[in-house]
Amino acid sequence: MKYKAIIILFILIGFGSCKKDLKSKVLYLAHGLPQTHPAHKGFLAFQNALERKSAGKLKIKIFSDGQLGSEREVLELLQIGSIAMTKVSTATLSNFVPEYQVLGIPYLFRDKEHLSKVLEGEIGKSLLEKGSKFWLRGLCFYDAGSRSFYTKTKAIRIPNDLKGLKIRVMNNQMSIKMVNALGGSATPMALGELYTALQQGVVDGAENNPPSFVSTQHYEVCKYYTIDEHSSVPDVLLVSTKYWEKLSDQEKRWLQEAADESSIDQKRFWQESVTESIKIAKASGVEIIFPDKSLFKDKSKSVLEEFEKEYPRMSELVNQIKAQ
Repeated sequence: MKYKAIIILFILIGFGSCKKDLKSKVLYLAHGLPQTHPAHKGFLAFQNALERKSAGKLKIKIFSDGQLGSEREVLELLQIGSIAMTKVSTATLSNFVPEYQVLGIPYLFRDKEHLSKVLEGEIGKSLLEKGSKFWLRGLCFYDAGSRSFYTKTKAIRIPNDLKGLKIRVMNNQMSIKMVNALGGSATPMALGELYTALQQGVVDGAENNPPSFVSTQHYEVCKYYTIDEHSSVPDVLLVSTKYWEKLSDQEKRWLQEAADESSIDQKRFWQESVTESIKIAKASGVEIIFPDKSLFKDKSKSVLEEFEKEYPRMSELVNQIKAQ
């Protein structure tokens, strides 16, 4: 922690002394993922696109692997304007912007095409702007695939198989309610603690997308992966409004255009990673299960019903998404 604090202090000093007499401005982008992750590859595409569009006037310096802290710590650094950018799950952002909760409703999206249409249209643009009052402006969505269950000793083929199992989830109410509705016992836990928790039997399984299942090496412990695809929670590329507001109109256009380009590249990287991750999991002895999704969809309907009762004003947003 002391070493990390020194690094953060160094970055704060460097960011705060951004020199106007230099020919380029450097944006600091921090995230907690390994450099092999498709999101990091998307950041590299973003980095290249921005430097090309701005002719070197705007540059990005990337800090991966949690060098500058956890997801929450990095968000706090964005809010005070100490670093410029990060990537975060919309599940996490929903703690700031309640509307993002809608994207986590199980089986809300018919398929990947429906999801893309919503995120790339007016609904998506509106959501990206809603975090600005919390100093967290969304630039674009990154693909984070669909989340599915993986377990250590028991295969999940139907919802009832989840009964009595402790399933790790993000610290997010929609995720907790979804797992509980399906019959499991939702157990919020930091991702960094999960490998050991699985090994020691603190939890029986978790839910995540294939690239994360493999990159975290959870496939070494959990030998059943059930592709029920209960939710498709995207990521958001964020810029601190405290930094955004210092940019000229032209610089903002460069930044937005580069982000949009990187989103297209990142989606391709993601699909490649999904294919490769499934291959790696199978080769290590993981059983890949394709259940009847309709069983999971039916049993999780109460999550949407409860959500609309708790947030009646968001029913319109849900209906707009369904109508796309």
